[in-house]
Amino acid sequence: MPISAIAYLGPVGTYGEQAALRLANLANAPEALLLPQITIRNVMEALGSGLVDAAVVPVENSVEGGVTTCLDTLWESGAFQKTPLSIERALVLPIRHALLGDGSLDGITEVLSHPQALGQCSSWLQKHLPQALQLPTNSTAEAARMVKGSRFRAAIASQSAALKHGLAELAYPINDQQGNCTRFLLLRGALKAQIEAASCTSLAFSLHANSPGGLVEALQVFAKRQLNMSRIESRPSKRELGEYVFFVDLNWPSEVITQQQQQQQLIETLQELKPLCERLIEFGTYPITDDAVLP
Repeated sequence: MPISAIAYLGPVGTYGEQAALRLANLANAPEALLLPQITIRNVMEALGSGLVDAAVVPVENSVEGGVTTCLDTLWESGAFQKTPLSIERALVLPIRHALLGDGSLDGITEVLSHPQALGQCSSWLQKHLPQALQLPTNSTAEAARMVKGSRFRAAIASQSAALKHGLAELAYPINDQQGNCTRFLLLRGALKAQIEAASCTSLAFSLHANSPGGLVEALQVFAKRQLNMSRIESRPSKRELGEYVFFVDLNWPSEVITQQQQQQQLIETLQELKPLCERLIEFGTYPITDDAVLP
């Protein structure tokens, strides 16, 4: 089904909007309507309810790690709904934060931003604004909107947010790591057949019991097939203490195997892994576009 509307973490001016525009072009849907949502969960619920055809969400940052709300909601979509959300493609977007405001740098006593952005700039803030109170917001663009007109508040957001909200750029770039980047996912409502060369498969699973060697046995399914795990992350199952859900990304060497061989190997891998798991969810096999390596 073609994409006519895409939900993303708003308001206008967020990195999520930048990712949504880029992913819409990659998905041959440049005219798709972009609908901003208040939270990441709202973005994914808009897709699950049928309000939009696709959703763009951040799943991982190179500095702060996994975006837990995204991971938890992905798991819930597969564990508690008939049709889990699926990943159609991914985009690695370079993140360059700016400090924005209407006052002067030496008068700032409060800094607002999304918790991930605050974490990505923690060293800079400690050095330049050690006494400033750090206040979390739902998005970087919301922070930019909230500091408009204030002489003592500043926001960590993108340069485009400064233009859209009429704010001065007090400092740029302020992220602690020059290579700071975030991986965004383009989500759809149902798992689709792979239609082009893909480099990643995303899975999540829970084990039957928290027993010695249980996780090792599951991971050996990948190891004996020489499948590289580019990422593994655990999240609490929320049912009881010590029980976890594991998210795994598998990298495929496209220069070694054909698409047909890749699909067959994935089928065999899932068949062997399934008996070891209480629940196993495949979110999709998809291409990743890395804008962080572009000139």
